[in-house]
Amino acid sequence: MHVIASAPGKVTLFGEHAIVYGEPAIVTAISRRLYVKTSLRSDKNLKIAAMDLKIPGIILTFISDTGELTLETDYGRVVSAVSYIKKAVELTANHVGEMKGANIEVRSTMPVGAGLGTSAAVAVATIASYAYALGYELTPKEIAKLGHRTELEVQGAASPMDTSIATYGGTLYIKPRPDEPLIEHLKLKNEYPIVIGYVERKSTTKELVAKVKKLKDKREEVISTIIKLIGKVTDEAREALLEGNIIEVGELMNINHGLLDALGVSTKELNDLVYAARQAGALGSKLTGAGGGGCMIALAPGRVAEVSTAIRIIGGTPMDARISAKGVTVEIQK
Repeated sequence: MHVIASAPGKVTLFGEHAIVYGEPAIVTAISRRLYVKTSLRSDKNLKIAAMDLKIPGIILTFISDTGELTLETDYGRVVSAVSYIKKAVELTANHVGEMKGANIEVRSTMPVGAGLGTSAAVAVATIASYAYALGYELTPKEIAKLGHRTELEVQGAASPMDTSIATYGGTLYIKPRPDEPLIEHLKLKNEYPIVIGYVERKSTTKELVAKVKKLKDKREEVISTIIKLIGKVTDEAREALLEGNIIEVGELMNINHGLLDALGVSTKELNDLVYAARQAGALGSKLTGAGGGGCMIALAPGRVAEVSTAIRIIGGTPMDARISAKGVTVEIQK
């Protein structure tokens, strides 16, 4: 028996960077998904095949006296994507009180490390698939909590935003608060076909957050004004999304990108994709995520092919997708 779980990637539609300073953000699950297929073994080994993640195959072996997993790999180090799988299996086994060997195969329809939430997707899909293979159907709340713990233990720090969107899907409006964030599930009244454009990242999220902070410390009044404006754009975008006003959503995406560029988090390569998409007929386009390369998104109803071609010509890798996709799913193959 094979258990296949899949979880969506995500894009930040509005509010990246400003959310660090208490402003709202809107994040959505996309139709690009990551798949984890699990089948139990008769021994205590865990074998991972992850060709889409550019990992040729890695053997993980259980140590029965500690209840942990050790990593055996020719690389001599823990490969990032596999770290999430390893930790997800450990935490799931501890949660259900049972540990068995398994063959795990990972497939992804989105690039790793591009800011599309692949680490959260692989954690959530692994947890759901492995638990079900053991005979346990976890609740979405359990999956989201274990997924967040996986990211916390691998990364050292993590927001529950990515694992929540990977588990529940849909579109979330998130407003930071002192105690816990306000999270609102938005019910969209329109289809929002998007094209994602990818270029190689030049900076990490940590570096870009630090860059904005340094600029804010230097020019407090100006940068604080920009950050508040991003928050205002996000609130207006929430209303436009709920009303199904696709024209306004596109306009607000363009404004949001200009403000992010003013913070210094875009790159020439990303900007080239953003403006090429608009020239090809996109209603709006912006970087998504931390910036510094990575991904941009374009709202392209009726113009997906044209926008994809424009992104490819300018040197990016295009991926079409729909927003507000479903969350984690599980199916059985016999």
